[in-house]
Amino acid sequence: MPRNRQIIQLSKQEQSSLTKILSSGKSTARGQTRARILDLLHRREHPQRIAETLRIGIATVYNIQKRYLSEGLDAALTDKSRSGKPPIIKAEEKAKLTALACAEPPAGYARWTLRLMADKAVEFGFIESSSHNKVGKILKKTR
Repeated sequence: MPRNRQIIQLSKQEQSSLTKILSSGKSTARGQTRARILDLLHRREHPQRIAETLRIGIATVYNIQKRYLSEGLDAALTDKSRSGKPPIIKAEEKAKLTALACAEPPAGYARWTLRLMADKAVEFGFIESSSHNKVGKILKKTR
């Protein structure tokens, strides 16, 4: 079933914004492609031909067109923010782990091991639970 073809009519200001994006080269590749899609749709190119020319999926053309018509130019050119998974161990807790690594090891130990650090961090209440692998990754990132 073919989709209904909706005409995109960009204002002069939107056209100049797209021209600036396409000529400056400072935006992301995805942003450049989206700007080209909108420019070609404004020039009344067929979506199938746009998809073939830019080597993208036809659904991408229709999605950008739909987003422009419903939300405007800025929404069509940029991604929506994604919440993502919140970090399990926060910066303060990472700092405490780093400080623990710099401290003297407990009596009976010559040095800190990752397993010992993970156990002591839980014992001292820095973090609720952790594995030695996670502690190693945190310390590796903090050097």
